[in-house]
Amino acid sequence: PVTAGSIVVPYGHVIGNEKWRGSEVAQRLQGKVRLIFEDGLGLVDFHLSNRTCILLISEADVVAGDEFKRRLVRFRNASSLRGIVIVEKTQISDQYYLGVQKLVVLELGMVLLPVANQGEASQLIIQLVSFCVREQSRDRGSNPFLRKQRPPLAEPAVLQAVQQIPGVGKTKALLLLQQFGSIHRLCNASINELEEVVGQTVAQQIYTF
Repeated sequence: PVTAGSIVVPYGHVIGNEKWRGSEVAQRLQGKVRLIFEDGLGLVDFHLSNRTCILLISEADVVAGDEFKRRLVRFRNASSLRGIVIVEKTQISDQYYLGVQKLVVLELGMVLLPVANQGEASQLIIQLVSFCVREQSRDRGSNPFLRKQRPPLAEPAVLQAVQQIPGVGKTKALLLLQQFGSIHRLCNASINELEEVVGQTVAQQIYTF
């Protein structure tokens, strides 16, 4: 069932899909974050907040074929949540990674973060949880009638995703996100638009990537 978007996440908690109970990623999260398991989360693996969730694609999922792709497409079509895709990029799954990247980033416009194993996945989730907690705190303390004119700084997950592009470090990633606002708009930028921000050589690398 497509239930993405129907979960209310208690402040500072993570709700995990029951299927991950006992897994390495869950064991490493225990004690670091307040983790609650629930059945029936449908397409989502971990809810970090009411707005942000994780779809975790294991090495086995990538190698097994198209089932995980169908899940991502269904999630994108059914949910208004900010979905972050974490994928295990190992020696075995590496040959399929470009196809995963093309689907997630270019076709679905979602954030894709590669990790080497479930241990790295859990570290990334812990970092994202602390970001979500800060974001929720900011939302709680802000006046809903006042809108800041300046766009917010790029969130860590998006920034990290842009830094995966060859030739793009943290500074250039920040400049690109300041200019284009989202990965989706960055993907659709022309070489001329990119050159204005990062120069000809890096612009060509980004465009090719």
